[in-house]
Amino acid sequence: MKTLIIDNIDSFVCNLVQYIGILNGNPIVIQNTSDFDRIREIIEDEGITHIVISPGPKRPEDAGISNTVIEKFGSKIPILGVCLGHQCIGYVYGAKIINAKNLMHGKTSLIKHNDDDIFKKIENPLTATRYHSLVIGRENFPESLEIIAESLDDNEIMGVKHKKFPVYGLQFHPESILTKNGLRIIKNFLEVRK
Repeated sequence: MKTLIIDNIDSFVCNLVQYIGILNGNPIVIQNTSDFDRIREIIEDEGITHIVISPGPKRPEDAGISNTVIEKFGSKIPILGVCLGHQCIGYVYGAKIINAKNLMHGKTSLIKHNDDDIFKKIENPLTATRYHSLVIGRENFPESLEIIAESLDDNEIMGVKHKKFPVYGLQFHPESILTKNGLRIIKNFLEVRK
């Protein structure tokens, strides 16, 4: 197993690398400023089995190569988007990215989920850490995605999954120390196969 992490220039990438390393996911990190040919070369030469699109400080339209990676590889390789990566998934498949009802920087929320594979053996609701000011909007939500998790305190979309492809987005941070069983969520993702 080898995991490509697209770094959207965020400090949480270190936590993702550590978690994926602990789980023998063999992380390879490349910044979102890399060109597509370099990404494709790494995916082919290294035998990448999973892709993680990291958190970051910008909007999806400013996330460099992240959107192209989702477009080109979402049907072929399991992808997990975290925070900005989650928003990129929504953006690529046609969702509107809007301001969150509340600024959530380092706050925990209870998150209800649908017991999808990525939430296997995870309590429901789960306690998760949020760092964001944007969310995937509910208005004109794309047919190709389904909502798999929502916050109980403000009813924001906290998780999505593509209906045909192994593409998952989480608005909250499973790699945060304050997210209960975050390592298990990452493990569940690494068990997803094409």
